[in-house]
Amino acid sequence: MAEIAKKTKRYPTDLTEEEWARIQPFLPGLAKSGRPVGTDLREVLNAIRYLARSGGGWRILPKDFPPWQTVYWWFRRFVRRFMFQTIHDVALMLDRERVGREASPTGGVIDSQSVKAPQAKTRGYDAGKKIVGRKRHIAVDTDGRLLMVNLTTADISDSAGAQMILDSVRKRWPWLKHLFADGAYDRTKLMDKAAFLDFTVEIIRRSDTAKGFEVIPRRWVVERTFGWMTRWRRLVRDYEERIDCSEAMIHVALGSLLLRRIAHQ
Repeated sequence: MAEIAKKTKRYPTDLTEEEWARIQPFLPGLAKSGRPVGTDLREVLNAIRYLARSGGGWRILPKDFPPWQTVYWWFRRFVRRFMFQTIHDVALMLDRERVGREASPTGGVIDSQSVKAPQAKTRGYDAGKKIVGRKRHIAVDTDGRLLMVNLTTADISDSAGAQMILDSVRKRWPWLKHLFADGAYDRTKLMDKAAFLDFTVEIIRRSDTAKGFEVIPRRWVVERTFGWMTRWRRLVRDYEERIDCSEAMIHVALGSLLLRRIAHQ
């Protein structure tokens, strides 16, 4: 990381030349009028990555970046175009191929995380975690790369959130067949839906004889992904008012990790 930081312009989150070369083809080259885009989009992306990693607000972006209104306008435009999700998914496939795997996974792990969401329009209460906010239902591959995220209010159960993931994950990852989960997902409705959609959901349970902390096969992978997410301070809580912006911030963070991995390894 120290060597990579030397290649950045000011902050460790800035895009290096290698990363910029990979991400530039996804960006618009012309405005609606046909003229070249006047804003430096590399600086816009640098500002968004800085905000996601530092946890700061839009209005207190450093003066090194374009005005916060410009950065936020482009952020919302990229969200509407699903650009952050697209970059993340392409980087995911390239990273899988880099380690000798097929681009599209066949197995994954599902889990959820409840976080406080002070600015959310709608929130729920997770009685188990005693948290008022949103819940992140995610599916990752067997190495921990994010495959799908579904954001709900915190009062939605794990199995209900997983059913929504099953509805949409096959469209993005058509070869995915086998999913691992913990005991909270051992519910009749979820299992019936998984069977109908030709999924296999395998429940990995904690040993009855275990005492204290125990690393459980498969399930530790998704917990590590949550750890990667919360290293980006903007994701420690859900500070976004809109769900689509919150999902985009997750793709910004994990897409940046994948992009840095494939560009410098």
